[in-house]
Amino acid sequence: MKNPATITIATPADLDSAATRFLELREGYSVFAFNGEMGAGKTTFINALAARLGVAADPTGSPTFAILNEYTGADGNPIYHFDLYRLENLEEAFDIGVEDYLDSGALCFIEWPERIADILPDDTVRVDIRELPDGS
Repeated sequence: MKNPATITIATPADLDSAATRFLELREGYSVFAFNGEMGAGKTTFINALAARLGVAADPTGSPTFAILNEYTGADGNPIYHFDLYRLENLEEAFDIGVEDYLDSGALCFIEWPERIADILPDDTVRVDIRELPDGS
């Protein structure tokens, strides 16, 4: 994602096409840092991405209490979904081996990435999610 791109999701019905567009723009990047306020739609969009990648019909939900959920895409490759909201310090991230996941080459979708900003790979793609005044 060399150049910034904007994808607008007007209604929940647009999630699938937005996820498809996002994945078309992926360009081989594997670590994505999702930024946005609580309730902005980070988990919802990551769920749409997981579905588009062929993750089984089980709801992916937010891994808030587990911190990390691992899914398997249609291609058999792992997809890691982090929700770092409850992380209190960087040491806790090291305790779960976050750096191994980030260096694995597998897709990593990270909510609340500012908790581990100091160890994110240089090529991490920043994804800003926000609600616009019109509700999109």
